[in-house]
Amino acid sequence: QVQLVESGGGSVQAGGSLRLSCAASGHTFSRYVMGWFRQAPGKEREFVARISWGGSTSYYADSVKGRFTISRDNAKNTVYLQMYSLTPEDTAVYYCAAGRAPGIGADNYDYWGQGTQVTVAS
Repeated sequence: QVQLVESGGGSVQAGGSLRLSCAASGHTFSRYVMGWFRQAPGKEREFVARISWGGSTSYYADSVKGRFTISRDNAKNTVYLQMYSLTPEDTAVYYCAAGRAPGIGADNYDYWGQGTQVTVAS
């Protein structure tokens, strides 16, 4: 069982930046692929980024590539999402998720956090 708690969301102006954190409980964090998803009002939950068990490989949605960076610190059981050049289209609830195998579909992930709101004003 893994429990995930996101933090770091908030309101920023367009062009600004935020760093989201996701703290995981348990002693098996390094066994999980970690992902970030987001869900905007009235839209489906969508994949944002994922990172491999050891942190050497990451993958991004085209919409955030070059602006967002995912990283992890297995010693701290934490995964991060650094977001730059934010636009109003990035406004959403952001969720971190843990899964056993890499993937971009939500069904690849077994555990989810409660989400943190990111609002970008124009």
